Amino acid sequence: MIALLLLYWAAVAIIFIVGIIMMIVATANNKPVKPGLRLVILSVILLVIGAGACAIMLSGLGGMH
Repeated sequence: MIALLLLYWAAVAIIFIVGIIMMIVATANNKPVKPGLRLVILSVILLVIGAGACAIMLSGLGGMH
């Protein structure tokens, strides 16, 4: 379970970093930043979902006891 959580957070961090790098490169080359922006937005959504899931698991409010 812990390994899966670590893998999830690592994937979120990698998606965020790749999105930021894509946006910087696209801006430097005068190209659209939309693909990089999509990755950043996706990583923020995954961050919120993951943090909510962790909060529910840690608080013991989950339905699976």
